[in-house]
Amino acid sequence: MSNLSELELQNLRHLIGGYETSHCKMKAYAEQATDPQVKTFFEDAVTCSMENKQTLMKFLN
Repeated sequence: MSNLSELELQNLRHLIGGYETSHCKMKAYAEQATDPQVKTFFEDAVTCSMENKQTLMKFLN
């Protein structure tokens, strides 16, 4: 893999931070949800946001 530019690193940082924020919010929503379908929706979103964050983190290695 080629070296990332400073702009690309800043964009990655921004995206990773966004997924971290989404992860925290969706987790809180899932914990508060009483409807099983809504709870499942938010739990799936938690998993998806963490997977996306981990995928982007691979670009930093």
